[in-house]
Amino acid sequence: MGGIVIFGAGGRAGRAVTAEARDRGHRVTAVVRDPGRYRHLAAEGVSVVEGDVTDAREMPSIVRGHDAVVSAVSPVPGPEALARAGLDEGFFVRASDALVHGMTEAGVSRLLLIGLFANLSDGRGGLVLDDPSAFPPELRPFALSHTAGLDRLRASGAAVDWLMLTPPAGLDSDGPRSGRYRTGGDTLPSPESPHLSYADLAVAVIDEVETPRHHRTRISVSD
Repeated sequence: MGGIVIFGAGGRAGRAVTAEARDRGHRVTAVVRDPGRYRHLAAEGVSVVEGDVTDAREMPSIVRGHDAVVSAVSPVPGPEALARAGLDEGFFVRASDALVHGMTEAGVSRLLLIGLFANLSDGRGGLVLDDPSAFPPELRPFALSHTAGLDRLRASGAAVDWLMLTPPAGLDSDGPRSGRYRTGGDTLPSPESPHLSYADLAVAVIDEVETPRHHRTRISVSD
């Protein structure tokens, strides 16, 4: 089976996608900022390499020769780190630009990205991020930055066949792999607080690598 590049392979979503891809027999290139911190990711079929998802110059050399690219990156690991480090407002736009540029140059067409539930529609004409009862107002700038990256993909008009898979807020890091999930559109799925395990999010991602069903769009994924 072909190779998959996974940016952000050291994070919770990235680790789950790496494990799912490896278990299905894919060759994985796990891209992290500091390989020394993630030696534990290395295994049969998994190579850990240094890389920056926003670096358009190095992107072609990292992705060339692979069948698909997965982006599970975030500039910070969580809200506490965001408060300490501050917000890099242009991170997701630069990442979108670098991925599209590098993949186009390298001739790799399939791109899967992990989305953010906050920019789903709330079903009442607004976005989840605009409702302070549903999304912390202090994290709204981060959600807007993520949304700008999605908008950049939508406007790119490039040959890259991208898909953003958006999990619910209730992602379960310890949840089992059931192999089942539901997909939806741009609206927050019901019930209002759906859940999903990282393992099943990874199943959805690799399913779309192996058998693409959605193209140049964003979907929700829930249990």
